[in-house]
Amino acid sequence: MGSKKRSSSSVEEVEVEGQLDAVRDDNVVPNPLEKKKMKKEKKIDGALSVKPMERRKKRKALDKKRKHAAVSENEEEPKKPKQMGVESVAGEDHAPTVSSTSSGLPEFHIGVFKDLALADGKVREAAAEAMARELQEVQEAYERIENKDLVEGGFTLEAEKDDGLKNCAPSVRYAIRRLIRGVSSSRECARQGFALGLTILVGTIHSITLDSLLKLIVDLLEVSSSMKGQEAKDCLLGRLFAYSALARSGRLTDEWNCDRNTPYIKEFTGILISLASKKRYLQEPAVSVLLDLIEKLPNEALLNHVLEAPGLHEWFEGSTEVGNPDALLLALKLREKISDDSPIFSKLLPNPFSPSNLFTADHLSSLANCFKESTFCQPRVHSLWPVLLNILLPEMVLQVEDAASVSSSLKKHKKSRKCSSSEEEIANTFQCFCEIIIEGSLLMSSHDRKHLVFDVLLLSLPRLPASFVPIVLSYKLVQCLIDVLSTKDSWLYKVAQHFLNELSNWVKDDDIKRVAVIIGLQKHSNGKFDSITRTKTVKDLMAGFKTESGCMLFIQNLTNLFVDEGNASEEPSDQSQTTDDNSEIGSVEDKDLVGTTGNSDFLKTWVVESLPSILKYLKLDLEAKFRVQMEILKFLAVQGLFTASLGTEVTSFELQEKFRWPKATTSSALCRMCIEQLQLLLANAQKGEGPRSLANGLEPNDLGAYFMRFLSTLHNIPSVSLFRSLSDEDKNTFERLEAMEKRLYREERNCGLSADANKLHALRYLLIQLLLQVFLRPGEFSEAASELIICCKKAFAASDLLPSSGEDEMDGDATPQLMDVLVDTLLSLLPQSSNPMRTAIEQVFKYFCDDITDDGLLRMLRVVKKTFKPARHQDAESEDNESDDENFLGIEEDEEIDGAKTGDTGEADEQTDDSEAVVGSGEVGKRVPEASDDSDGGEEDDATSDDSDGGMDDNAVSGEVGKEAVDDSDDSDGGMDDDAMFRMDTYLAQIFKERKNQAEGENAHSQLVLFKLRVLSLLEIYLHENPGKPQVLTVYSNLAQAFVNSHIAEGSEQLGQRIWGILQKKVLKAKEYPKGEGVQLTTLESLLEKNLKLASKPFKRKKSAVNPSKKKQSVSWNRYKMVTSLAQSSTYWILKIIDAGKFLESELQRVFDIFQGVLVGYFDSKKSQIKSEFLKEIFRRRPWIGHHLFGFLLEKCGSTKSKFRRVEALDLVAEILKSLVSTDEGGQDASKKIVKSHLHKFCDLIKELVTNMPEKQARRAEVRKFCGKVLQIISTHNLNRSFLKNLDSDAHAACESQLGEHFVNLKKLER
Repeated sequence: MGSKKRSSSSVEEVEVEGQLDAVRDDNVVPNPLEKKKMKKEKKIDGALSVKPMERRKKRKALDKKRKHAAVSENEEEPKKPKQMGVESVAGEDHAPTVSSTSSGLPEFHIGVFKDLALADGKVREAAAEAMARELQEVQEAYERIENKDLVEGGFTLEAEKDDGLKNCAPSVRYAIRRLIRGVSSSRECARQGFALGLTILVGTIHSITLDSLLKLIVDLLEVSSSMKGQEAKDCLLGRLFAYSALARSGRLTDEWNCDRNTPYIKEFTGILISLASKKRYLQEPAVSVLLDLIEKLPNEALLNHVLEAPGLHEWFEGSTEVGNPDALLLALKLREKISDDSPIFSKLLPNPFSPSNLFTADHLSSLANCFKESTFCQPRVHSLWPVLLNILLPEMVLQVEDAASVSSSLKKHKKSRKCSSSEEEIANTFQCFCEIIIEGSLLMSSHDRKHLVFDVLLLSLPRLPASFVPIVLSYKLVQCLIDVLSTKDSWLYKVAQHFLNELSNWVKDDDIKRVAVIIGLQKHSNGKFDSITRTKTVKDLMAGFKTESGCMLFIQNLTNLFVDEGNASEEPSDQSQTTDDNSEIGSVEDKDLVGTTGNSDFLKTWVVESLPSILKYLKLDLEAKFRVQMEILKFLAVQGLFTASLGTEVTSFELQEKFRWPKATTSSALCRMCIEQLQLLLANAQKGEGPRSLANGLEPNDLGAYFMRFLSTLHNIPSVSLFRSLSDEDKNTFERLEAMEKRLYREERNCGLSADANKLHALRYLLIQLLLQVFLRPGEFSEAASELIICCKKAFAASDLLPSSGEDEMDGDATPQLMDVLVDTLLSLLPQSSNPMRTAIEQVFKYFCDDITDDGLLRMLRVVKKTFKPARHQDAESEDNESDDENFLGIEEDEEIDGAKTGDTGEADEQTDDSEAVVGSGEVGKRVPEASDDSDGGEEDDATSDDSDGGMDDNAVSGEVGKEAVDDSDDSDGGMDDDAMFRMDTYLAQIFKERKNQAEGENAHSQLVLFKLRVLSLLEIYLHENPGKPQVLTVYSNLAQAFVNSHIAEGSEQLGQRIWGILQKKVLKAKEYPKGEGVQLTTLESLLEKNLKLASKPFKRKKSAVNPSKKKQSVSWNRYKMVTSLAQSSTYWILKIIDAGKFLESELQRVFDIFQGVLVGYFDSKKSQIKSEFLKEIFRRRPWIGHHLFGFLLEKCGSTKSKFRRVEALDLVAEILKSLVSTDEGGQDASKKIVKSHLHKFCDLIKELVTNMPEKQARRAEVRKFCGKVLQIISTHNLNRSFLKNLDSDAHAACESQLGEHFVNLKKLER
């Protein structure tokens, strides 16, 4: 029976709630008496029947009565509601009200409840304030009524139960109950809005007692055992929001102020702790509510009430075992507020409490579970962490510490500033926290906890000083970043990316932080952070330096990283004159055995490579940039060239600096790298030097001069020695180079701003590069250095230069010219030089190339023409082709543009591809663009030429390549000195010997290609500096020969494109061209003939290539088009030179004969592939050629057997006729004279055309069009009568038949 009663009771409650919901939906509440009557009827009906259909009928009847009552009330008494602070819902003009006129109470508009659930926060706030204001008026009016029983009896709404709100007006009691139920609604923003309304209402109307409110919350939001899922969750969250409203209303604080022994604070605290224990998701917000209350209560209330709340002590006791971060947060906040060590915190906080005790290793280990479990609220960071970081990193102290570190970090070689005890304590506690919690607990755990690490560190960045960055970027954290970023599929990939982005944004313009972050990332990744993670983090950070001070700080940190300052500081200096275990003893070979493969060498390698790259993006004035360069230079010179004989520190009193070396001996590989970077630094400084305004002001911006002085100073310190011992020969070379550089520097200062100053400056830098090269490749540069020193003395024979020794003197009459020796020396240095040394060579050549001799120029060109031509190719050429002597371009009759000549077999093609892969630098695309007269082809600027072979390892270019191409069997070596010629013969012999060995063939071929590319860079400089000299023709002819020769150009596509670019940019399309008396017409005639012959060559396939692949055909066809384009462009260029020479017509007879021969081949030979458009362009650009060939062209058009050629040649005649049309009288007379002299030939041509019209309609149209132009010109010059007389009767008839009106009009004009 009991169960039946509970069931009946629950049915009643459901019906009541359903009615209330209906009332809320319609926003109308009938008068209280009517509603009470409806409830009584409902009880009676419910007793009679509980069937669903009966209940539904009763509900409909109640709805009808309610609606009729509302309509009648509106008709009898129109409502005039008060204006609310929010807009009415659903477009209603009047808000619904609770009518209380019969009892004398003000009206309450319940429409505010809808507004409390809206998403707009401002609307919710306005609705809550309006509700509280109206209900306060209602409550005040209610309290003024003496007989409250009448109001209670007639206006109780749903408050019949004993809810403890006897002193509240019915509207207030209704609002309280509805607000409490509303906080459990998940609709839109109902929880927030109703909780806000409850907060304001409870704080405004003090008649609402706390005991009744706490009881109502439990009763209305009761969680029964039958509730599951979302229903139970809504009730629990509703309780949480209701308690939050009570805490924020301030009523508990007011209650304590009135009664110090109030039980409600303890009860409220206990309820929240109990609620937090029910579900994990309630734990943090429940503590947050409790913290809101704590902020409002005084310390006495906290000690006597909150800390004595039931369940709190037990909750604190078990928090460390289960891992309760909210208990730790509550304990920290309570301890901060009361400032007293309570025993209730014994499990969570140290006693006595202090930041240093809180962050000890033992205590942090006990709290590790709390920190681990704070990840449940991800992606949001738990509220515990900001509080914890505030204790760990107090902001004011750290700002002072960071400012002090800024000033102290820029002072080099000073003892570190002594930190105050508080700063040192902060650093120790922070390091302990990072080691125990960040590294020991969170990083070693799940992905969620790794995510938490990055969030916590980002949270600490705004208050983190630069000195703490090494603690944050520890080895474990950097390794975690590397592991995550090396795999894009990682769950934490975007998290790590975001961390790095925020870290980069954090450094901004703070160079101290920037340096610390770079060092931290690279130190724990062995200098490979970017390469492993495939990011540009470190590169972008290094590109952000904008100040001199930042660069200096970075250089200082890199130096410390390389030297390992912490251990080095314990080493005795050279002043102690003692030897310890770390002193450098042993040979250079011993160094290679120490740590060459260790991780430290990887990091040191990055340090060495990074130093010169600082200047890449740096934009400073010349003086500041020079100071940065000096610091980099000192590091590279000290670590690369020298070593300390005693200890690891040396003090130079002359330079007033202390120099340090690592404890472990530096490997020879690292020393070599330092020297290479030193060479690169000097080369870049030479390129970017500013103008030297004062003759005696060179040294401040002359990095080479500073280096030589620095080198000499360190070399003279007894306790400092070179990193490798030099042989007697190399030592002598070193000393002679050093002495010559000093004297050239002195001479340069005396020259002022003259041209010789630039020559001296370039020679000095070449001597410096050669001096450094002696350390890299000992024993290979002694002869070249001797010759270069001789050239320096001969070029600048001054009294202060070194006196000549017997070995330097050259025989009188047999002495070669200075420039020949200099060119030979430069060529011998090219193949074995690094990029910086080639830069120095090119600078020397640039300033001396004006004086180069023809022999020197030819030796350079023969290098480019040298080829490894197999004997089988030579045999085939001897049988099928003409001799090379007949063609200066070296073009064979049948093979010069044969596309299949890249190799007889597929093996040769594969060999070519492999050789190009060995060269590997700047390879162009496989498809060669079609060249035209206006295209720039493969032109490259000087910067490109400098780096054209930058991808090749210098060590791969052996010394024997030096002069392999200077000795040619077809040319003499006159003017070359014996030593240079002997070396070049040796190099050539060695390289050809390697060629015979198939295993070494590809290497030798790639070396030769590399050498040719470097020589081409020198030739490009020559053409740029001497564009109008006659020698340009010599350079052109040899480069054209090399380009057309398939064995040279096709051996390396890069080489062919390089030659093409130089010819196009520096020769054929240069603004200036060869002119003057040195330009011989016979040379131009020969070049013209060969180019026209080349332009006429057909595209042929090699006989052995029966079924060539499409790829080969495409390559061959592209090459054929490029060669033809080169011949055409060269013809235009040669004719321009001839035209500018102002030669007499009689002197040009050979030119006319050449063109006449080309036209004969054009008309009579099918092999001639010369294009009519090409000839038309010649006649358009140089009309004098067309005028001279006009008669011959008319004869050939009329007599040729090929109708196709005849029709095609008509365009040539038409082009010449265009040039005969002139507007001035003198031009008209000359034009008439030419036409009249060829009138008979015109008649023969017209007769031949009209009597033998082509069969195709398109060609017939072209013939008629041409004839029309001829007749028009004849009529223009009034030669109609003479023309008609020369035509016979058959021609007349044919003209009338084929030309129609054109010929008839001509006859009419004649009459």
